[in-house]
Amino acid sequence: MSKKDYYDILGVTKSSSPEEIKKAYRKLAMKYHPDRNQGDKTAETKFKEASEAYQVLSDPKKKSSYDQFGHSAFEGGQGGPAGGFDFGGFESGAFSDIFDDFFGDFMGSGRGGGRSKKSRSNRGSDLKINLEISLEEAYLGKKQTINLSSNEKCEKCSGSGAEPGSKPKTCSTCEGHGKVRTRQGFFTLQQTCPDCGGEGEMLSNPCKDCKGSGAVKTKKNLSIQIPKGVDDGTQIRLSGKGDAGYRGGSNGDLYVFITVQKHKIFQRSEENLYFKLPISMVDAALGAEIEVPTIDGGKSKVKIPAGTQSGKQFRLKEKGMPILRESNYGDLYLETNVIIPDSLSKEQKELLEKFKSLEDSNSNSEIKSFINKAKKFWENIN
Repeated sequence: MSKKDYYDILGVTKSSSPEEIKKAYRKLAMKYHPDRNQGDKTAETKFKEASEAYQVLSDPKKKSSYDQFGHSAFEGGQGGPAGGFDFGGFESGAFSDIFDDFFGDFMGSGRGGGRSKKSRSNRGSDLKINLEISLEEAYLGKKQTINLSSNEKCEKCSGSGAEPGSKPKTCSTCEGHGKVRTRQGFFTLQQTCPDCGGEGEMLSNPCKDCKGSGAVKTKKNLSIQIPKGVDDGTQIRLSGKGDAGYRGGSNGDLYVFITVQKHKIFQRSEENLYFKLPISMVDAALGAEIEVPTIDGGKSKVKIPAGTQSGKQFRLKEKGMPILRESNYGDLYLETNVIIPDSLSKEQKELLEKFKSLEDSNSNSEIKSFINKAKKFWENIN
C-alpha cells in the first residue's frame, strides 16, 4: 500500500507557512494523542502519521527533498538522495522539540525544568468579586472595603506545608525530578510524578494547621480604590490579592467586576451623559433660562432660545464623566422635550383661543410648507 501524502495528512499545502503547518499538526496531535485515546489503534496510527508528516514538513531541508522526490526521498537510493531517513530519531532532536512545545503543559514536561513548572502549577487561584456602585461614585471614585474569604499563607509553617523543625524528603519514585518517563511504542513520554504530584519532595511530617497545603482559609477585610470614570463592566485586577499558592507558590490575583447602577436622571454613553429636559410650551415659544443638574451635584444655567422645538440638543462641555486614567471629562447633552398641557383652566383656554384667532398659519414656515404639499397632493389626486 502506498504511503499517504504528508500534506494530505496534515491538511495543508506546499505553500502553507511553517506556522500553519505547526498549527495543523498541533490540532491533530492533541486530538489523536495516545493518552487521550487509550486502546484506540486507529487514533494511535493517525497520531504516528501526523508526527511523521510534521517531522518532515517542519524541516526546510527535508521538506525540500520531499517536494522534489516524494516519499522516495527517504528510502535511500530509490530516486532520492543517498543515505535515507530514519524515523527512529523521534525520541530526540527535532521531534523532542516538537513534543515539548505541544505537550509540555499537558504531560507535565517541558524544557524549562521542574522548578519553573512547579512554580506555575503551585500558583494560587484567582478570585472574582462583583461590586455595584452608583453613577455618582463612578464620577468621584471611591475607596471601598470588601469582605473576602481566601486562602492565606499558613503562619505556622510559613507556607512550606511542613511542621516547624521537619524537612521534606526526596521523592523516591522520581528521585526529586518531579517527572517520570514512560515508554509507549517508539515514544518516550515524560509525565508528572503520580506520587509527589511534580513536587519532587514528600512531606514526612505535614503541618497540622494547613494539612500540608501551606495555606489556610481566612476571612479578611480588603480596602480597594475604585478610580474615577469606571464604567459598567469595568474589570479591576489586584495582583497577588487572590488565594495563596500551594506550598509556597505565588498568590493568585483578585478581579473586581464593576456594575454601575442606572441613574434616575442621567444616561451614560462612554464618557458622555445625556438626559431629556422637559420645558413648557410657553418657555419653548418665548425662550427662557433654566437651571439643570450636573453629575457633580452642581447646577448649570441653560439658555433656551425663543421658538425651541422638541428634540433640540444643548451641549454642556466637560460636564460629563471623567475619562478613565485621564484628566479630561466628557460632555453633558440635554435634549428638549416640549410639554403640551393636558389640562387647562377656563382662563388658559380663553387665552389660547384668543392666541389662535391672532395666529397666522402662514407665519410658520414649517406649517406653510406642509399646507402647500397637501394642496398639491389633493390637486394631483383630483
